[in-house]
Amino acid sequence: MRAIALSLFSVVLSIAVFAQPVHISPEPASVIQPRIAAKFSISPATQIVLEGSNLEHAAAFFNDYLQRFYLFSLKVNPNAKGDNVIRLNFDRLDKDLPGAYEMTVNNKGVYIGGDNEEGVFYGIQTLIQLLPVPDAKLKMRPNTLSIPYINIQDEPRFAYRGMHLDVGRHFLPLDFVKKYIDYLALHKMNYFHWHLTDDQGWRIEIKKYPLLTQVGAWRNGTIIGRYPGKGSDNKKHGGFYTQEEIKAIVKYAADRYVTVVPEIEMPGHGSAAIAAYPFLSCFPDEPTKLSPAMASDLFKKGTGKQVQETWGVFEDVFCAGKESTFKFMQDVMDEVIPLFPSSYVHVGGDECPKESWKRCPQCQQRIAENKLKDEHELQSYFIQRMEKYLNSKGKVLIGWDEILEGGLAPKAVVMSWRGEQGGIDAAKQNHDVIMTPGNPVYFDHSQSMNEDSVTIGGYNGLDKVYAYEPIPAALNAEQGKHVMGAQANLWTEYIDNGPKAEYMIFPRMTALSEVLWSPAKKRNWDYFQQKLLTQFKRYELWNAHYSKAFFDLRSVIEPDVNAGGVTWTLSTKQKNIQLQVTDGKKMKAGSKPGVDEYHLAIRKSGTYTATQLINGKQVGVPVSVSLLFNKATGQKITLETPPSASYAGSGGFTLVDGIQNDRGMTRSREFLGFSGGDCTASIDMGKNVDAERVTVHIFHEPGSWIWRPQTIQVWGSAYGIEWTSLGLTDDVKMVNAGNGTMEVKFNKANIRFIKVKVTNWGTIPEKNPGAGTPAWLFVDEIEIN
Repeated sequence: MRAIALSLFSVVLSIAVFAQPVHISPEPASVIQPRIAAKFSISPATQIVLEGSNLEHAAAFFNDYLQRFYLFSLKVNPNAKGDNVIRLNFDRLDKDLPGAYEMTVNNKGVYIGGDNEEGVFYGIQTLIQLLPVPDAKLKMRPNTLSIPYINIQDEPRFAYRGMHLDVGRHFLPLDFVKKYIDYLALHKMNYFHWHLTDDQGWRIEIKKYPLLTQVGAWRNGTIIGRYPGKGSDNKKHGGFYTQEEIKAIVKYAADRYVTVVPEIEMPGHGSAAIAAYPFLSCFPDEPTKLSPAMASDLFKKGTGKQVQETWGVFEDVFCAGKESTFKFMQDVMDEVIPLFPSSYVHVGGDECPKESWKRCPQCQQRIAENKLKDEHELQSYFIQRMEKYLNSKGKVLIGWDEILEGGLAPKAVVMSWRGEQGGIDAAKQNHDVIMTPGNPVYFDHSQSMNEDSVTIGGYNGLDKVYAYEPIPAALNAEQGKHVMGAQANLWTEYIDNGPKAEYMIFPRMTALSEVLWSPAKKRNWDYFQQKLLTQFKRYELWNAHYSKAFFDLRSVIEPDVNAGGVTWTLSTKQKNIQLQVTDGKKMKAGSKPGVDEYHLAIRKSGTYTATQLINGKQVGVPVSVSLLFNKATGQKITLETPPSASYAGSGGFTLVDGIQNDRGMTRSREFLGFSGGDCTASIDMGKNVDAERVTVHIFHEPGSWIWRPQTIQVWGSAYGIEWTSLGLTDDVKMVNAGNGTMEVKFNKANIRFIKVKVTNWGTIPEKNPGAGTPAWLFVDEIEIN
């Protein structure tokens, strides 16, 4: 407990009229500062006093931080007297979740009292954020650090505050994994989800099965660029962690109060393991399939099973009909479990095609003997059998939300990634859930609309991450208690080094930490943006790469309220900016310095470029938009069925905004995506016009489960009530890789309303990624001419 009296320690006291606000992320539950700006100084003479047991890790972390970034450390002295000390202790705070702490900084010193050692450690993270941030470019660092007087009461909102790291697609070295864990600790995050196996690589040593790392940890090439790529780089890639290295990582994380959750994928995403041990496949003698356009030279020369060299979902999965498969899985778990003290083991369970099981006699026999309805129930059988084994070892199974299909394992925790619905369904069945929806917490998606490197596509901006609420509105208060928390996922198809990984997580990780730690009522986007400027300086101090998309010129095409065109809205976070817009030929418009938002009405086709200027000099990267006008552009549009929340674009307006997506998933926000459903849109052109052709821009990328439409059908109407069919087509003209058009021509008609139905392909055909599941329909622009 707190000592009755705290010793005074020497301070350098400064007096000002008002105290300056502190910038702490995640925002504490309660921060009280005196109006008078008093400060005290930490210097090499300051000592740390541990007034409770097991507080060494917290003190060591603080000292390591001081040494690395301020070039001095403090003596830990349990018997220190006087007033120049930082005291760490325990307090009975009586909070719902472990990790609460209180901090007092005043003329009696620094006191951090936690409800347990973890709480004290989180108090240390807050103390670190009170330190002044020096210029990272300066070699000399201050050895007197003035911090403000303050009183803080703080506690976590969620029990599970996680970050995921995929090392299967690209292996990342041990030192970076440690750095990644440090980033979690600095943000008061407490779960590290380590994705250790996938089709492209097996990364954990299993002594009973040495070929898993001798063969399964290496591939002979990787596709160049975004899927489907431009051939193979023909470079051998791989690596793995020994069991001793795993133990070192787990201890490193535990010292920072981070729990490591291992993921061993099953029954899908098993190509690397199957390459090492072909008996795990339903068809061991069938060679691994890969398009020659994607394969390395060595892959083409090889035979039999090989580690995959491209991305996506593959139908060669672990055989659910063989007992030898379950023996292998249990043997693997027997070596994995002792390495990870975590209560949880993640088994994947996602994206498992059923085509091999459908034609496998042993799988069909398993279905018959266990009176299973279909292959979905066979997957449920697989997961439930592994859950029983894990439970017998004292572990709880976590799986992606596909484990709901065919029946949920009795004690399983569901990680909801395909939106929130999986988490909602699981919570309503009284299962614990961890929310990790692709939109907005897949950090492999771009965080800038001006993409400056290859990503998997999508757009999850900083503001979307900060606005995320992990407890869905569809859950009542009791059901909401099953939401353990959330995590962000960093898949590494297009991330092959540590700096790129840092760039993708920062500053979004800081935003997510506030979502998961801070009380919901304390979140304030405007104030967070102010704090972010200080946080950027911390990233620079850490020598961490981070995205500066926050300062991007934001570009949004919006409906023109007066119709007849669109409005280009431009906004900036930069100060004292002048915006200059050209149409590619001449100056289109400009703004006065100091503007932070600008609206430009556009009435004709063209490529428009906006540039930020300070004192006449360019700042940042210009942003451009190419608009192709037709009779539908900017007009009122109504959708009969809303698109998926993951690919909602700007709603129906996305289809008439004048932007034709020629960059595929790079600009996925310019599509509307429908999972298994059709897209039916009615367009009101405001007056009767002559029309004779409707063109629908679509996307076709089967590797991503996105299929061209079956048909498009067009109707016309004078008043939008009675509709006359104008035509139907099933013909697609592919423009480039993935992008295509479907066109209906008809006799010239003078009409005001056009209705277009774009029919989903339906179920993905056999022998294709995602076979047997509903196809995605991606629709871009609708043209009327």
